[in-house]
Amino acid sequence: MAEQTKEMRAAYVDTIVALAEKNKNIVVLEADLMSCTNTGVFKKAYPDRFFNVGIAEANMIGIAAGLSTLGKIPFAASFGCFASRRIFDQFFLSANYARLNVKLIGTDPGVTAAFNGGTHMPFEDLAMMRTVPGLAILEPSDPNSCAALIRQMTDDYGCHYLRIPRKPVPYLYPENETFKIGQAKILKEGKDLCFAALGSLMVNQSLKACETLAASGISAGVLDVLSLKPIDRDAILNQAGKVRAIISAENAQIAGGLGSAVAEILAENGCRCKFARIGIKDEFGEVGTQDYLTDRFGLDVGSLVKKAQELLG
Repeated sequence: MAEQTKEMRAAYVDTIVALAEKNKNIVVLEADLMSCTNTGVFKKAYPDRFFNVGIAEANMIGIAAGLSTLGKIPFAASFGCFASRRIFDQFFLSANYARLNVKLIGTDPGVTAAFNGGTHMPFEDLAMMRTVPGLAILEPSDPNSCAALIRQMTDDYGCHYLRIPRKPVPYLYPENETFKIGQAKILKEGKDLCFAALGSLMVNQSLKACETLAASGISAGVLDVLSLKPIDRDAILNQAGKVRAIISAENAQIAGGLGSAVAEILAENGCRCKFARIGIKDEFGEVGTQDYLTDRFGLDVGSLVKKAQELLG
């Protein structure tokens, strides 16, 4: 039977369209990328609550902040490179420092930017956003976790950064699964090793790596982190007490992002389990298919398996 998938941009748009029917304060902003994000669906349903600001991402955040002061709940989206590097100061000051309620969506993170190439490939967004005080940083792993986290973002006052690919990803959770910002989910228990993975790409790569490792007698599990900030320290420490090794897996620079966060938790709590990081190693992006780039930057199943075998001797 074919694997069931759904576009993550569809999960995003379908959810905010449904929420907007009951919540009149939800508004959507785009920087001339609505054909990429598919928010034309929202514009058609609620034309007076949709704002295309043109190719002016920093201005988009200023407008979103202004709308928030009026009691609106603005969802502002752009490619992850623009939603992080280009508008960082405006998002930091106008939205976060001002204690407003802006929901920022960064699409096509890491290698999922594919043919848009190195200029559009945000490897550093997690590290940048993690330095913003009080900002929630979320990366759902499937369409149902995406919808659930968006519903919580809407209900929770404050700034959020949601990181999602646009293209189809497999379903991992049933529709009625419950999620909470700041809580990770165990997708698979392991006795020897745990992959602490963030985002659809690396969660699915980790699950496949577990199958390969099982064939060689290694019992590996997967912790779906879901929320980089606040991060589920208890879930990570719980796994550290059960397994011999933990490997963080992220579609981003290993410096400053998930790998750093997990390393800090393990070190600060005196954990003795072995630890390694899978992610981008101080490099810029390049042009290619997602499969090519996944292999090129060592995010592939083979790299996860090799690292696990090295850690476990």
